[in-house]
Amino acid sequence: MAENILIISTSLRSGSNSETLANEVLKGASDAGNNAELVSLKDKQIAFCKGCLACQKTGKCVIKDDANEITEKMKNADVIVFATPVYYYGMSGQMKTLLDRANSLYISDYKFRRIFLVTASAEAEKETAEKTIIGLKGWIECYPKCVYAGEFLGGGFNDPNEIKGNAGTMKEAYEFGKGLC
Repeated sequence: MAENILIISTSLRSGSNSETLANEVLKGASDAGNNAELVSLKDKQIAFCKGCLACQKTGKCVIKDDANEITEKMKNADVIVFATPVYYYGMSGQMKTLLDRANSLYISDYKFRRIFLVTASAEAEKETAEKTIIGLKGWIECYPKCVYAGEFLGGGFNDPNEIKGNAGTMKEAYEFGKGLC
């Protein structure tokens, strides 16, 4: 049965290695027969959460920007994949801001049950992404109907578009996408 898979690319850099991986995951998920969509934060306006908690009463954020449309897509996805560069051993600031702004989902009847992570980093060691994984797992713990389902770590790539030259990593990302469901 086809699932609705939402892939959120959180890098703002042109030629981003994490977005390149996200696109390969998208191809794999689509080729496996799923309804897959990629949303890039690159041209989106997403303000910081004000902490007003109005969303906990209304189910919608009071800030009128692109985060509302993205969180609605998150709410209706069966599977969410976050793709981020690893900056200083953590997720991108844009990803953290989106997670904060998704607070309205907490009281909703969200559909997502599995959350995956895709990273790209200059260092190739698995430990490079540990704090990124921990940060995402912290968000997931607030959503009891879903689980952290795994990650794809693309390490050893620094320059824009560098990852495109590594056929093995690209194929692994594609296969990761095929196996999301």
